[in-house]
Amino acid sequence: MFIKKLNLMRRYLLAVILLLSLAPLKAQIVNEKPKLIVGIVVDQMRYDYLTRFWDQFGEEGFKRLVNNGFNFKNNHFNYVPTYTGPGHASVFTGTTPEYHGIIGNNWFDKFEGKTVYCAADESVQALGTKSEAGKMSPHRMKSTTFGDENRLHTQMKGKTIGVALKDRGAILPAGHTANAAYWFHGRDEAKWITSTYYMDELPEWVKDFNNSGKAKTYLKTWNTLKDINSYKESGVDENNFEFGYQGKKTATFPYDLKNLASENGEYELIKATPFGNDLTAEFAKAAVKGESLGQDEITDVLTLSFSSTDYVGHNFGVNSKEIQDTYLRLDLALADFLKYLDQTVGEGEYTIFLTADHGGVDVPSYLGSQKIPSGYFDDVTGNKRIEEFAREEFKVDSLIQNISNTQVFLDYEVLTEEGLEADEVQEKIAHYLLQQKNISRVYTREQLQSGSFTKGISSLIQNGFNQERSGDVVFVLDPGYIIYPEKGTTHGSGFIYDTHVPLIFFGKGIKHGSSLERTVIPNIAPTMSALLGNSFPDASTGKPLSIMLED
Repeated sequence: MFIKKLNLMRRYLLAVILLLSLAPLKAQIVNEKPKLIVGIVVDQMRYDYLTRFWDQFGEEGFKRLVNNGFNFKNNHFNYVPTYTGPGHASVFTGTTPEYHGIIGNNWFDKFEGKTVYCAADESVQALGTKSEAGKMSPHRMKSTTFGDENRLHTQMKGKTIGVALKDRGAILPAGHTANAAYWFHGRDEAKWITSTYYMDELPEWVKDFNNSGKAKTYLKTWNTLKDINSYKESGVDENNFEFGYQGKKTATFPYDLKNLASENGEYELIKATPFGNDLTAEFAKAAVKGESLGQDEITDVLTLSFSSTDYVGHNFGVNSKEIQDTYLRLDLALADFLKYLDQTVGEGEYTIFLTADHGGVDVPSYLGSQKIPSGYFDDVTGNKRIEEFAREEFKVDSLIQNISNTQVFLDYEVLTEEGLEADEVQEKIAHYLLQQKNISRVYTREQLQSGSFTKGISSLIQNGFNQERSGDVVFVLDPGYIIYPEKGTTHGSGFIYDTHVPLIFFGKGIKHGSSLERTVIPNIAPTMSALLGNSFPDASTGKPLSIMLED
């Protein structure tokens, strides 16, 4: 009897000890939430920029994030098209264009009968500018972001601020409930602007930044940060594969930006240099201070997109001295920004992730000079041929309403009037396209709506296909082929050079390490929501990356 009572008492004591041990653990979990999450997107950053330029980076920028954070080395976009608008939307919504609806930077709206821009909104007014550049909002994005979910979870007490040179790079990541999104308008103004979607008047700190004239100081000489001869990781400075700037005969260092400004969009030119990233970082610091981000126990969110890498990449290409110098300078800007967060939010009190909205292909004319299959697709001639085929095959004019973003849109009113079956028309156009040079695959609406593709380009096309907004026939070019001039480069495909991008997590709640397991962009947003204990974005299809979350 005594032994039985003793055992019961032992069990009771163990239960009490367990409950006491759990109580502080629960409190610890709540307190371990970061005060600030910073989601960084580097526009057009291929993964191999990390490895190519590694030895040239300092210790406090990219290297600090990688060495002290968690690096997913095999991270990919899992849809097509890989453009800026869809990329930013997918990173922060945790899903693909199939659900969030941002199927391009621009796309043909079959209901409005015109091409629309992903962030344009005629129902709002510009703030901070006399131009139309501020009439923007996230209204075309169909799903929430993890910032939206954090706002809802905290009863709108946690702030969300979006910052980028590009409007779409600020607006889409910040989401629908953001306190603000700010983007840079150059031209003759050089100001950070927003729209009445967010507020009625610019905050004083934004006015002060604009009035300081700091932005205008970046029209200066761009020379290489280090001795150009040390840039062994990129091609020769003078070559036949780069555009350069109007008013300068060769695309070679140095660039006198002040003298070149009048022929290159005035202060818009800043965007197309590494100084646009410096300006972005400085404004982001002003936003952290002006909005008191990360200053209490309620988590705030800052979305930060560095756009100049994309402008420079388009202009000079993947293998240029200019792109290497841009990344070395971005490394310094990141180091400075991290140091600023250490001082203002507190080292170990914030969490960062860094990724990209897409990669980029080597300039095809350069690849061709190295005997690598590549080239250019003439979409103007190609589109005319598709329309001619449709007229001859079906004996009907205006059967095709639009061809854009490698998609063919049929006019369903004409189909009905002529008694044509949509499926049959799609199949015949697809068959025709497959016979054209440098078109490797074609998919019809019927295939994408009724089929279920699980691997390869087919699954990427399907993940990027929105039933309401996408076209009726989608075609894919051969690897290394682009719709672009024969200098500079672009992106948009489902091939590795466009899909493989960095993904690094750093800071509070993040383990140190790396992984070669394949991850995809839609995993980012649910991972951030899981870290915070919030609901996932409402259309999320990704899953949390638990491997790098601290227990």
